Amino acid sequence: MTIRVMIADDQMMVRQGFTVLLNTQPDIEVVGQAVDGLDAVAQCAALAPDVVLMDIRMPNLGGIDATRQITQTPGSEVKVLVLTTFDLDEYVYEALRAGASGFLLKDASADQLAEAVRVVAAGDALLAPNITKRLIAEFSRLDTAPRAPAGERAKGLTERETEVLTLVAQGLSNAEIAQRLVVAEQTVKTHMGRILVKLGLRDRTQAAVFAYESGLVRPTGY
Repeated sequence: MTIRVMIADDQMMVRQGFTVLLNTQPDIEVVGQAVDGLDAVAQCAALAPDVVLMDIRMPNLGGIDATRQITQTPGSEVKVLVLTTFDLDEYVYEALRAGASGFLLKDASADQLAEAVRVVAAGDALLAPNITKRLIAEFSRLDTAPRAPAGERAKGLTERETEVLTLVAQGLSNAEIAQRLVVAEQTVKTHMGRILVKLGLRDRTQAAVFAYESGLVRPTGY
């Protein structure tokens, strides 16, 4: 199945460069380019891409607000991959909270770019777990928002589901979690599916954000 991608960036060179790189992949097709957040929201509604590569800083409507509008549209299954220049960009965490599935540095190689699109489209693994984990932890530490609502939602999880969620937030893959818990990898996938349904979350990245915001995982040691 071909992964349909849209690129939203106010710099034409970035849009064209990523388009050329991605269109060389046999399983990826760039179906649209947006010049700002408003354009991105409109094109998502018209084209329904699988993945949007979203720049954060754009005129008219920024990437964070555009991400929120796209991911919160009823019935939307579009995954957003945020593009950033710095791996500790303060806005990236806000984008994750807005519904982005991960982030990618703009200087990523062609292989990294393509693999990032595949990972986000699949929704079955954290993108760059070592970096994402550090970023989520850092900005969770600075976040003073109340944790009670998220904590209440977490009470609906079983003990094993809570354990799996905690390990996901620490950046472990399904295979690593299976090894840690001495269970089959398919069992971990089943638990992960139930966690997402119970918590009303889109993917593993959102689950990791939830784990920090609910207090299940404390952002220490980074």
